[in-house]
Amino acid sequence: MHEEYRLAEVEALNSELAEIAEELSSILSATLDVDDFVDLEDLRVSTSHPPFPRADLEMPTPDVVPVSAPPEPVFVEPEPPKGLGSVLGGKKKHAAALAAAREAFEEAHRVWEAEAAKLPALQLEQMQQRDALERRRVDALQAARETYDRECAERDAEVAQANQQLDALIAGLAAGEHEAVHEYVGIVLSNSVYPEILAVEHDYAFDPDTRELSLTVLVSSPDQLPAEKSYRWVKAKDEITATSLSRKGLKERYASVIHQATLRTLHEIFEADRAGKIQTITLHVATETKDPATGLERRVTFVGVGADRESFVTFDLHNIVPAATLEHLGASMSKNPYELAGIDGAPGVRGR
Repeated sequence: MHEEYRLAEVEALNSELAEIAEELSSILSATLDVDDFVDLEDLRVSTSHPPFPRADLEMPTPDVVPVSAPPEPVFVEPEPPKGLGSVLGGKKKHAAALAAAREAFEEAHRVWEAEAAKLPALQLEQMQQRDALERRRVDALQAARETYDRECAERDAEVAQANQQLDALIAGLAAGEHEAVHEYVGIVLSNSVYPEILAVEHDYAFDPDTRELSLTVLVSSPDQLPAEKSYRWVKAKDEITATSLSRKGLKERYASVIHQATLRTLHEIFEADRAGKIQTITLHVATETKDPATGLERRVTFVGVGADRESFVTFDLHNIVPAATLEHLGASMSKNPYELAGIDGAPGVRGR
């Protein structure tokens, strides 16, 4: 069972490496079958209000059941003696019983009358308590409704404002305004999902006069990518060991990542910009790392390239070699990005 467990560990590690390798080798191809155009109308929002949270307050306070007096006492006369008992002192005993019964009845009736006399006051108190509860319910309901209506109005206002901003963005993009094009580019680039292992950031600016986008793509430094080629379990030592990629393999893989990211960015921007507001792109691909000489953060640029829409959109990116395409575009390229060898400058293609 231990052996099976360790072999399963190795298999999982190798599967992860294979998945990363596949993702890094398909950075460009992964976007080619995806339409990068963003229909801004899809970003329009509508209000969704939660249900009123105090539905319990909408139920009126139940009517009271008035208190009532106990049944009025009824005098019950003791039965008179019969037969021989009526002759042998029965009448006298009956008279005494009758007097006692009447006295008890009169006492019970006085108590009943006293209880009955209290009823109007008790019933009034009941009604007043019920009315007080109902007033508190109505007040609480009104306060809850006002809060709910205010929150709904705030949500409606936020949605209206968001849609107004969207309308302004759509209109501004149609007119080729700087801020609108800049925001649209940000939306497009934020939709570009790279492999999780590769951190990618963008910095850009649009010149409406030349219709040129200046764009910098920052990618992870080479030491952030795994250097392992595969894993295996050494049974004798019960250890999982790694076989590293060759130096040549590491260099080729990182250079491929840089070249693919360059062409992917050009493709995504031009494809998303159906209206052709951006005619040319000046693009740099770089990384940020610690300078071994100073220990300070420094930026190393690996690629500098300019591309114009008219030519680039004719390329069949399914059938190209990225490095060859960049050479065709006249790009300045680092000869060894893995060793953090940078370039001095980069060409730009000006808008006409």
